[in-house]
Amino acid sequence: MAENADDHIVFVGGKPFMNYVTGVVMQFTTQGAAEVVIKARGKFISRAVDIAEVSTKRFLENTVTIKDIKIDSEEFENKEQKLIRVSTIEITLAKK
Repeated sequence: MAENADDHIVFVGGKPFMNYVTGVVMQFTTQGAAEVVIKARGKFISRAVDIAEVSTKRFLENTVTIKDIKIDSEEFENKEQKLIRVSTIEITLAKK
């Protein structure tokens, strides 16, 4: 079975912080992922950075590293039909 890269994406939102860390760790340990991408936008960007740091430094120390960080922005319409630009981040973690 071919592994789909989309399987290993963690979207950061309002759930408890450790849910995301556990999700990242589980993908590397039980699902055998070679890479996991943490994605976030707007106010959740700092949380995504914290998740990446805690995952790599506390739980997956010396086994997983931050491979790539992409930043961007997206435009979309809010409820009042005003165009808003929101920043996005993608942090790619990979096995060493």
